[in-house]
Amino acid sequence: MSGLADIPLVEEGRKVNLLDLDRKAMEAYFEALGAKAFHGRNVLKWIHKHGVTDFAAMTDLSKKLRAQLSAVAEIRVPEIVLEQPSRDGTIKWVLELDCNNRIETVFIPDGDRATLCVSSQVGCALDCSFCSTAQQGFNRNLSVAEIVGQVWVAVRRLRQPMSNVVLMGMGEPLANFDAVVSAMNIMQDDLAYMLSKYRVTLSTSGLVPALRRLRQSSDVSLAVSLHAPNDPLRDQLVPINRKYPLGDLLPACREFIQGDKRRKVTFEYVMLAGVNDGDVHARELIRLLEGTPAKVNLIPFNPFPNTDYRSSAPERIEQFRQILLRSGLMAITRKTRGEDIDAACGQLVGRVQDRSRRQAGRLQMSAEGIGL
Repeated sequence: MSGLADIPLVEEGRKVNLLDLDRKAMEAYFEALGAKAFHGRNVLKWIHKHGVTDFAAMTDLSKKLRAQLSAVAEIRVPEIVLEQPSRDGTIKWVLELDCNNRIETVFIPDGDRATLCVSSQVGCALDCSFCSTAQQGFNRNLSVAEIVGQVWVAVRRLRQPMSNVVLMGMGEPLANFDAVVSAMNIMQDDLAYMLSKYRVTLSTSGLVPALRRLRQSSDVSLAVSLHAPNDPLRDQLVPINRKYPLGDLLPACREFIQGDKRRKVTFEYVMLAGVNDGDVHARELIRLLEGTPAKVNLIPFNPFPNTDYRSSAPERIEQFRQILLRSGLMAITRKTRGEDIDAACGQLVGRVQDRSRRQAGRLQMSAEGIGL
């Protein structure tokens, strides 16, 4: 949303949701209203920094402008319909959307860190076989308001800022490119959540053209759902690999962090017993990541109904990790959080009215702006 053509003064049948607008779009919207760009910046600050959704309370706007906004705009945030606290302090929120769809957002406290895991789509079309979200099908992309609104809701609900936001919830973020980039712009904006490029992390399964485009569009941290050290195995676990294999993905990852010596790509690797957790796989992974500034997150598999996968035993995961460490590759085992409320990695399901027509093959679907 970068130009006036993208920002109608009034959307068809309803008011414009200002939660959909990042700073550039907000400035353009207010100029289109006949106001000044700085009024847009003021409203952005009211919404995100102060949590105000009532135009009448925005006292640095004229009464005339406040009345005008009330007639043509609104600030509509997602609605929490279920809150589930975990024994370990994790909280999962289920948020109601349109057409009977629901998404899930997870808050993960860890000492001084307050991390929020947000969703970018209703469901997911990429069909990773070990992920419960993928089994729900796909309905649609989330809007900017629905993405950044998850942060808005969490900050207001907990009455504390988030120190980190990770786009690792439901969906493939790069398949919803424009909305995700605008939402991340707001997360990083000094007038909103003030998160640095090291505090906002986008996780992708490897949509290579969109990853290269992201490098030109947004300055954030990168995580890649790898899960296999070779193409044949990754083809099975992460089917998008058939279109964008490792020989394309790894160079794109290196390009993404080029020029920033502080950065590493985080490679996520779910540990599946007897599938990808052998010593031979660890050695393959070392060879694959050679020359790439990398950190490997080993993720114990979190089971869900009707899956045939099992998690690797803790001692097997540790043996795998030690092989990586001895090679000089940074590797950690991610602590499972929120498992008792189905909020752990790969367990988010929400409620999805599936429109993906799986029988026709999900990988034939087109993702907005890039094509899968």
